[in-house]
Amino acid sequence: MTDLQTIVLGGGCFWCTESVYKEVRGVTDVESGYSNGQAAQPSYDAVCTGQTGCNEVVKLVYDPAVISTRELLEIFFLIHDPTTPNRQGNDVGTQYRSGIYFTNDEQRQTAQTLLDELARDHTFGRPVVTELLALADYWPAEDYHQDFFERNPNQGYCVAVAAPKVAKFRKTFARLVRG
Repeated sequence: MTDLQTIVLGGGCFWCTESVYKEVRGVTDVESGYSNGQAAQPSYDAVCTGQTGCNEVVKLVYDPAVISTRELLEIFFLIHDPTTPNRQGNDVGTQYRSGIYFTNDEQRQTAQTLLDELARDHTFGRPVVTELLALADYWPAEDYHQDFFERNPNQGYCVAVAAPKVAKFRKTFARLVRG
């Protein structure tokens, strides 16, 4: 049996990122939270002030025998804009920065290789600003943020922002959609 791994990703609003990764084959758990800031156990309201240094993230637990770190990161770069510092669409602030927070050296190396390829190939036409750091801390978001898209598919933000990201993932990575 393969050991499960954990990686934490910041790709803007955690509702959107969570909604995609809940559909990925090989991902065994997805949790919205906050990481890599200065505040211990921050609240959503505190994070929204931009004063905590925390990023809105999703913590992914995955089986590398089913999905590779690289595949998880390829999905990550498909579903958000890694070229806008501290912003994803209308969501603005340091809590919406693009970030990969690794928990082991293989993840760090894989992410760095992919970041180097994206830069070399000018994939996005602008520099990628995704930060690559070891996971410094992680705090789960409040219960009402967990499974938000699943529980609120008709909420305006979910319809306008999350649903298109899920559709884009399903179309581009059909082979990785949980069956």
